[in-house]
Amino acid sequence: MKLNYYTDTDSLYIDLSSKPSAETREITPGINLDYDNEGELVGIDIDNASRKLDLKDLTLNHIPAKVHILA
Repeated sequence: MKLNYYTDTDSLYIDLSSKPSAETREITPGINLDYDNEGELVGIDIDNASRKLDLKDLTLNHIPAKVHILA
């Protein structure tokens, strides 16, 4: 899983899978869900993320994964 924040568009994209997106559905204004060809959720796109989320704080709780921090 990857969290990608784009300052130029103030959007946060959450990659849930490496599979490509085949369909996008807007579930509420500014929040889109991406699905693969089999209907599995592969990503979440959040527009105006800084207005909808607290981007200054990220807590990972009991996640059994290696964490990579990219600046």
